[in-house]
Amino acid sequence: MNSLDGRTALITGATGYLGREIALALGNAGATVLVNARSPENCNALVAELRAQGLSADAAIFDLTDEVAVENYFAGFGNARPLHILVNNAHSGGGGTLATARAEEFRAVYEINVVAAHRMMQLALPHFRLAVAQSGDASIINVISMYGLVSPDLRNYDTAQGTNPPFYGAAKAGLAQLTRYAAVEFGPQGIRCNGVAPGPFPSPQARDGAPALMERLTERVPLGRLGRAREIGPPISFLASPGASFITGAILPVDGGWTAW
Repeated sequence: MNSLDGRTALITGATGYLGREIALALGNAGATVLVNARSPENCNALVAELRAQGLSADAAIFDLTDEVAVENYFAGFGNARPLHILVNNAHSGGGGTLATARAEEFRAVYEINVVAAHRMMQLALPHFRLAVAQSGDASIINVISMYGLVSPDLRNYDTAQGTNPPFYGAAKAGLAQLTRYAAVEFGPQGIRCNGVAPGPFPSPQARDGAPALMERLTERVPLGRLGRAREIGPPISFLASPGASFITGAILPVDGGWTAW
C-alpha cells in the first residue's frame, strides 16, 4: 500500500541533514530519486551513495532561486515524463529576532521557501498530470516547520542571533498556506498537496555546539527527546504513497508533541 515502485520523486535541498534522510526513505520505498542541490559535488555524492545501496537516483543540479535555471531543468525533463512526487525541502539558515532582523533576510527566506516552492509546483504541473494519468496519483509534500505553526520561546536562546528567526517562521507559515491553496486547486486533477512540520531535529553540529540549548529544547518536547534525522523520512514517504490517497491539505506535525501544548 505504501510502495513507491515505478514512481519518480524530486527532492529539493536533498543533500542537507534532513534532505538526505528523505532521499533514503523514498529510495528505499522504491522511488527513483532526483537529487536536487546547487552544488554538483554534494549532489553527485548523494546520488553515488544511494546507488551504492542499490537505489535508483539521478542528479538534479540547479539553484532553486534562479528562475532560468529551474525553467531550463524542466525544459530538459522530457515532455512525456511523469513526476509522481515533489518534496519542497530546501531552506536557508540564520538566526535573529524582530529587533535585529533585516529586510533582505525576510526577502531571501521568502524567496526560497514560498516563491521557489510555487515555481517548482507550477513548472512540474504538466508532469504531475502525466503521473495521474499513469498511476492515478501525484503528491506534493512541503517541508514546513513547527515554527510555521507556533512561535519559539525566546527564553530558550542565549543571544538574538542564536534565536530561531521571525523571517523563517513567517516564510514557513506562508508555505503552509500555499500547501492548502495547492490542495484545493490541484485536488480535482488528482494531485495531492500536504505538508510536514518538523520539530526539533538538530544536526550533530548543533547538538555538539550548544548542549545547554539542546537540554532546554528537550525539556519542551512531550516525548522527552529530540528528533532523530531518520524519523523525518517515513512520514514523507507515507504522504507520497497510495496509502495516503485521500489525504490532501493536511499539515502533519513531526515534532514529538511540541505543538500539542
